[in-house]
Amino acid sequence: MRWIGRQGSGNVQDRRGGGMGGRLAIGGGLGGIVILILSLLLGNNPLESINVGTQSRNESPGQVPGNRLHDEQGQFVSVVLKETENVWNSLFQQEFGKDYQEPQLILFTQLDRSGCGTANAAMGPFYCPLDNSVYIDLSFYDELSTRFGASGDFAMAYVVAHEVGHHVQNLLGTSDKIHQARQALSEREGNKLSVALELQADFYAGVWAHHTQKKENILEEGDIEEALRAANAIGDDRLQKQSQGYVVPDAFTHGTSEQRMYWFKKGWETGDVKEGNTFDELL
Repeated sequence: MRWIGRQGSGNVQDRRGGGMGGRLAIGGGLGGIVILILSLLLGNNPLESINVGTQSRNESPGQVPGNRLHDEQGQFVSVVLKETENVWNSLFQQEFGKDYQEPQLILFTQLDRSGCGTANAAMGPFYCPLDNSVYIDLSFYDELSTRFGASGDFAMAYVVAHEVGHHVQNLLGTSDKIHQARQALSEREGNKLSVALELQADFYAGVWAHHTQKKENILEEGDIEEALRAANAIGDDRLQKQSQGYVVPDAFTHGTSEQRMYWFKKGWETGDVKEGNTFDELL
């Protein structure tokens, strides 16, 4: 992805080395939580998996706006967020006739506080609808690359775009509808709705890639393949097979590797937000 020299977003807060502070102690060490990280990756629902609260953001001193980040990973994530802002600002006007409310992106180290409770690196990147923010501990990308073979800058971009996809769902009211519907369902049926929500976020990530390439021509050869490798690496079936040696489809919450790749690719190829009804095809 041709990103160097491009404008970063002003909606990035860099809390690395600050926030709640301290180090997280988890039994088994880092290697023991990698599967947990990736099984909850890309769209972990903080309303169910972390302490839901109404805390305000932890406005710690020393926050650095996105366009003043000094490290390469931080700058890259900031540029990707800006590119999502450009695309979704335009699409919300064209497709929905309303303004797009840009999310915040919080960079943190190991622990921080979100509007949904404690932000924990072991959860992987996630979106909190209560404060309209994406939370990322950038050490996650090292695990994605070294342990699961999903390297490359556009694999990182896919992660950010997926979480922004959850923000889009929140703004459109989709997330609330699904959360309410799940209350009346069994765990098995509720999991199907979670899968559909995650696959739609993958689709929206593909829609973003389509339009940012059409508008800016910043993707390079191999970028889409990097995103597809990341989607493949974090499918429920692959993660379950790796962690426990067998697959339990009724426990899927994010979708199979094939489904995740399919929906990202569909968004990339069509660029049409109306083509992302994952719910009809799954339920």
